[in-house]
Amino acid sequence: MPTAEPPSGVTAPTAPTPPASGRFGATPRTRVAWSARLLTRRGPGRYWLWLTPLVVALTTLTRLPSFAQPVWNPDEGFLATQARMLAAGGVMYDTVVDRKPPLVPLLYQGAFAVFGDDSLWPLRLLALVSVAATALLLASIARRRWGDRAGATAAVLCVLASVGLNPEDAQAANFEVFMLPFTAAAMWCADRRRWAAAGVMVAAAFLTKQTGGAVLLPVLFLLWRNVPGGGGRRLGALGRTLAGFAAPLVAVGLLFGVGRCLFWMVTGSSSYAAFAGSELHILGRALANTALFAAGCAGLLLPIAVVLRRRVDRRGVLTPDLWVWLTASALGVVTGFHFFGHYYLQLLPPLALLAAGALQLLSTEWLRVAVVCSVVVCTGFTAWAAHTARPDLDHSLRVAQAVRERTAPDEKVLLWGMNPEQYWLADRMPASRYLTAGLLTNYSGGRDGPMVGERYGMPGSWPTLLEELAERPRVIVDDSRGKPYRPGRMPRLKRLLTAEYERAAVVDGAVVWVHKGGR
Repeated sequence: MPTAEPPSGVTAPTAPTPPASGRFGATPRTRVAWSARLLTRRGPGRYWLWLTPLVVALTTLTRLPSFAQPVWNPDEGFLATQARMLAAGGVMYDTVVDRKPPLVPLLYQGAFAVFGDDSLWPLRLLALVSVAATALLLASIARRRWGDRAGATAAVLCVLASVGLNPEDAQAANFEVFMLPFTAAAMWCADRRRWAAAGVMVAAAFLTKQTGGAVLLPVLFLLWRNVPGGGGRRLGALGRTLAGFAAPLVAVGLLFGVGRCLFWMVTGSSSYAAFAGSELHILGRALANTALFAAGCAGLLLPIAVVLRRRVDRRGVLTPDLWVWLTASALGVVTGFHFFGHYYLQLLPPLALLAAGALQLLSTEWLRVAVVCSVVVCTGFTAWAAHTARPDLDHSLRVAQAVRERTAPDEKVLLWGMNPEQYWLADRMPASRYLTAGLLTNYSGGRDGPMVGERYGMPGSWPTLLEELAERPRVIVDDSRGKPYRPGRMPRLKRLLTAEYERAAVVDGAVVWVHKGGR
């Protein structure tokens, strides 16, 4: 009778050395028996009928605080404003621009078209669905490799750790949270040798955020490891993967313009991605967010660390493809040297699978420890999110109110700052395609001076801005509040303000300038 073929990326292990007996030790037979009683007593066909509601309920509980705030971070404000511009006839990568790929702005636009554009609750709901979908895909991978218990473990640990960051990073409907299910789906397809579909999922991850394309590395590793090289089979699988990856990218290029897509997604951000400038500031952020993420993932890191310290055969669980996936994701976090908290979400799927695999080599006591640790940490982070608000939110609300009081609904305004949600909160259209001063000065990387200025902005951005401002918007708000991108350091903007505008008010440190010829 033929032997069943193991899943991709799993080497059939030799009999592992059993961990020591005792409180934190048990034989593999004990673990398997416990798993069977717990997870298959309702019948194998009902596995997903109970796991899916559990994951959805758990995800809902952990993400309930996300619905309490109108906007969590500048990314949400940027995307909401972009969506309104697109709905008003704007063209992606022409009159509506950002350094990011197009899928999330289009997702925001679609949600606004269906549910209205005065609230982000539909996007928060979609973010909840994304986290739950990621967890269930990981459950499917882990279950195929190691059994029912491992699948449930991977899903639960993924959801619990998904909120283990600063609330404005963990609870926001941002690029990374929508990227996660595509990265997990890419590995799910590669694990089943569905190479064309894996390539499509990698492309979808890239078109959500560029660093999502890093999952191509573990996909290709699985292909090389599990497809025989003879007879052209490996070459054929590689061709299908690359074709699946290329097709969506070509379609997006044809839709929005190849040159514009390359510029805004790849070549136009060299200053933003450079390491020079504010090294100590960036290093501090990296250390703080790494420590915070490690605390949020304590329940995942603990079993991995225990297994790595023990002399047990772990080849069948801590498999090379998962380490490649984790390494590629870490490169995605490092890329650009900014280390924002939400970047770390990319590490979550491979860590959840590694933890689920490690727990296969440990006793049920270790499983309880990992779950309890994750629940306690998750509860703390969820409570933090439920009792906090974005620090700049009140300021943005006051600025938005000042703009509404001085403009008509059909008038455009320029908000010179780093809080693009002010356009959305004020319900006013931007006078420029550049929604933050960062695109024009490079400040958006968090730098504090050395590489901030007109010369470091996106190539060609200042002539375009001055052309857009030729219509002279009625109101320009200087929201720099002494930052390195303040108008005093931007000669062309300073000349425009001093020659044609007058100070009308100061709102919480933001200077409201009104055109002298305005009514």
